[in-house]
Amino acid sequence: MAQPQTHTIQATVPAVFTQTLAVQDQDMRNLYEKAKRDQWNASRDIDWSLDLDPQHGILPDGLIDIYGTPYWERLSPTQRNELNRHFSAWRISQLMYGEEFALLVCSQIANIVPGIDAKFFMATQVVDEARHAEVLARYIHEKIGIVYPLTSSLKQLFDQILSMPQWYLKTVGTQLVAETLAVSLFRMLADHSQEATIRAICKRILADESRHMGFGMLSLPEQIAALSERERREVEDFACEAASGLLRGQFPREAYEAVGFSTADIEDIKRLRLEIAQKSEYVAFRKYFKKDFHASLWNNLARVGLLSDYTVEKLAAMGITAPQQSAAAA
Repeated sequence: MAQPQTHTIQATVPAVFTQTLAVQDQDMRNLYEKAKRDQWNASRDIDWSLDLDPQHGILPDGLIDIYGTPYWERLSPTQRNELNRHFSAWRISQLMYGEEFALLVCSQIANIVPGIDAKFFMATQVVDEARHAEVLARYIHEKIGIVYPLTSSLKQLFDQILSMPQWYLKTVGTQLVAETLAVSLFRMLADHSQEATIRAICKRILADESRHMGFGMLSLPEQIAALSERERREVEDFACEAASGLLRGQFPREAYEAVGFSTADIEDIKRLRLEIAQKSEYVAFRKYFKKDFHASLWNNLARVGLLSDYTVEKLAAMGITAPQQSAAAA
């Protein structure tokens, strides 16, 4: 049976119509000015003439779960490239859905957030996220030719965030958690992918993402400081739960099925994957990715005022520690 093409989330958010349009937050207005200045066009500014090299993959092989295991060693070079192609299609498909989700949630935040400067900036982020979804969809359809469905774990997180009424919870879930993970993967692709087109796409996306992170850094600290103890604990719990869900729930079963791995093989691969994670015996690329995501998440939570003793304890249970501790353990 074909996967459903749409699903509907029951989401009601307040629309705050401000009649004060003069500049109130100069830093946020400056971010809006940068967003206007740095717009780009995926049709014009990406070279779509390059073809994929069938002899090379897209993602670094080291990001594939079975790399370095007996399952990898038994594959021929052709089979490894085919697995890389499917694994990359699966991963980039999830990034594509993430950008569409960000488009939807940012349109909600533009309604809810009270200040006009934040509304102006959030309108530019809606455009950014539409462009990111567009460019990734075009890459998947035109270059790879394989599209994978949205994972159940991402769907659950996205639906939860879209149904929340508070703009600051949406911002924490989107800018501080989901986009922090996405940025680490975009950075990995931009720096280490063997494929020129996706490198160029990710470099463009990363330039936009730095502004998106800026919105959270400017808008959240004052809001977090004004919350009651109960409300703050709610935000801390949600940030940690969202991070945990992203770390646990991303396994490309469909990609392994597509290249002929049996159900028994796939279950064993999941077991090996968990053992490697628990021992932190990652290959170089995965160590780099893990270190980048953990350090960025830690620092972002600290900058907005969400790195309490309570949060530190919950992060530690997920294996996320202060960046200097992570560096010492690497």
